[in-house]
Amino acid sequence: MEPIFPSSAAYARPPLLALALDAARLEPLHRQLYGQLRELVLSGRLAPGTRLPASRGLAEELGCSRNTVLAACEQLVSEGYLETRVGAGTFVSSELPDRLATPEPPALPPGQAAPASRSALSRPVLSSRARGLAAREMDLREEPPGAAFATGRPDTTLFPFDVWGRLLGRIWRRPDPALLHAGAPGGLPALRAAVAGYLRTLRGLDCTAEQVLVTAGGQQALDLAARVLLDPGDAAWVEEPGYGGLRAALTAAGARPVPVPVDGEGLSVAEGRRLAPEARLAAVAPSHQYPLGVAMSLARRLELLDWAAASGAWVLEDDYDSEYRYAGRPLAALQGLEAARDTGAGDRRVIYVGTFSKVMFPSLRLGYLVSPPVLLEAFLRARRALDDHPSTIAQPALAAFIEQGHFAAHVRRMRRVYAARQSALLAAGRRALGGLLALAPDDAGMHLVGHFEPALAARMDDREAARRAQAAGVVVRPLSAFYSGPRPRQGLLLGYAAVAEAEIGPAVARLARALA
Repeated sequence: MEPIFPSSAAYARPPLLALALDAARLEPLHRQLYGQLRELVLSGRLAPGTRLPASRGLAEELGCSRNTVLAACEQLVSEGYLETRVGAGTFVSSELPDRLATPEPPALPPGQAAPASRSALSRPVLSSRARGLAAREMDLREEPPGAAFATGRPDTTLFPFDVWGRLLGRIWRRPDPALLHAGAPGGLPALRAAVAGYLRTLRGLDCTAEQVLVTAGGQQALDLAARVLLDPGDAAWVEEPGYGGLRAALTAAGARPVPVPVDGEGLSVAEGRRLAPEARLAAVAPSHQYPLGVAMSLARRLELLDWAAASGAWVLEDDYDSEYRYAGRPLAALQGLEAARDTGAGDRRVIYVGTFSKVMFPSLRLGYLVSPPVLLEAFLRARRALDDHPSTIAQPALAAFIEQGHFAAHVRRMRRVYAARQSALLAAGRRALGGLLALAPDDAGMHLVGHFEPALAARMDDREAARRAQAAGVVVRPLSAFYSGPRPRQGLLLGYAAVAEAEIGPAVARLARALA
């Protein structure tokens, strides 16, 4: 095969590369170009010192904007793969970062070949857990803030940062010396007490401050629970379709996620018993299942608790967005329902997980886990071993934010805002998406699922629909991406929380044109 780039001396100007961009892919064009150029450099097909084509010429050849080329090259320059020379252009670096990071093997005497290591050649580079994580279908796209209709995003523009800033400043201008040293593995006592009070009042939990462990977001709480409760190979029920981050946490712990179908009443306990009767854990989002939005019925909740008690298994309750309920009273948490059945503290089987990221702002990275009393010491010891204690920077401010009523006031305000945005999305859908997507109101949450109408399903699947939507400037997620097995349902997830009400109609119109 002829080299793509023989030698720069053979050309009066650098030739254009054999590159190809695909606008139908979910990956942004500049990331596609970055990856292809990086691979050419690392493989040696673009030799050190080679000059790249001018950005305008490369953009014309690829049929993309010059900004796409510039963004890819700037990233490669910042990482050390390319270098710019004033007045001369952009060149492949003579010293590549990957080469610098890899020590050169010791020199051998002339004529002596390096011995082959059978074990080194046959041993996989990654652990089995890492390979399992790599095989998981995870959405790693970088979505711009406020993009219609990205899911799981709160509207951070309406957060009371003036209040938050005052609390942080008051605490850290002259901090208590105790805040400057290593903290407790469970988190700041004031925050644990504030969270426990909030959960008892608004979510009906039966818990003390000592049972609350502060974590670096809900994902760390899921990971910690999986590590403490499961041995490698243990089966764990997960909802199908369901949240990929939970399955990743179970895989990282070496567990075996068993997809259990979700119906109109939530996870099917009967199917779970049939598929994996020996399961050690069931992970559910009973208040608002992700992504379908189903609320688990009372009968199904009791059935799940009975199964856990009889089999000695655990129930991991992911209550990721329970604050946003627009109709009726908030549903009681499984943890509180279990306590109300007069089970002894030593018989509690539910581990409750929540997060502040979807109420406040994602970069806060604070969540919590509520442990049954019998597991508390094990969780604290594991936390101490893994990362000692959570960061103390935001914890005292968050404790004051909750205690002074700012958190509850913000939740009430955003509940009204998000309810109005859901109504706007439904109205825009009725006008523009007829014959394409069927949207129904949801009593809770931050997104709606648009199920495919037969006419649209006959023309494309939801992954193709998501690609077309992205090309039209609309971010949607295919429902089929949340299944780990056969994918019987086709649909699109439309997050509305971070989209201004005035922008919802035009975004729906763009989506309709992309699908029509």
